[in-house]
Amino acid sequence: MKNSKFLILFALLILPIFVFLFLQFFVTNHYKVTIYYPLDSTQVKGKWQVNTYHTLPDFNFTDQNNKDFGKKDLEGKLYIVDFFFTKCGNPTLCPKMSSELMRVQEHFAKIPSVQIISFTVDPENDTPEVLKDYGKKYSANATQWHFLTGDKKKIYQLAYSGFKINAGEEGNAITPEFMHASKFILVDKQHRIRGYYDGTERESVDKMILETQILLREYKIK
Repeated sequence: MKNSKFLILFALLILPIFVFLFLQFFVTNHYKVTIYYPLDSTQVKGKWQVNTYHTLPDFNFTDQNNKDFGKKDLEGKLYIVDFFFTKCGNPTLCPKMSSELMRVQEHFAKIPSVQIISFTVDPENDTPEVLKDYGKKYSANATQWHFLTGDKKKIYQLAYSGFKINAGEEGNAITPEFMHASKFILVDKQHRIRGYYDGTERESVDKMILETQILLREYKIK
């Protein structure tokens, strides 16, 4: 009887330690965040090895402070992207996504190497002044969360060919409602896409936060 109690007590004491060690050394270190869109690969010793992946093209737009902001400003950083518009009347889309991004901003507030980029898909309405007011509603820190506007065709082309989200067919009349997607996109320091997440689902956003943390660890960014 005493032996049984001792074994139970021992198990209760040692199990949390075992779980911690397992997560620390076997799960976290072996969790690999996907790299999307391999472009070419070669076979090495019978195994295929990817040589290059799709990377985002150069882009440059105007932020909520009416200043130029583009790919060059994101060198050496991880960034999370969404496409939205301020007149979106559906409370389950843009407002929900922006609220989730506010939560993401709070989580990485002390890590400037994580940036948030919100592209408007309605640049005719969403001027820098409008975007600045919108950002204030969500306590956006302008040094970390950038709202971008500019040439509509260039924004839509970047969405379609750069971030690989639906921007409609070329030549068709595209409205913000048609183009708008509920996805958040995680991009790494090499401007490679590392994940797509449902910006309206808290669990999916939590996964994005986790995978961002994993990338920060891989890059040894604190």
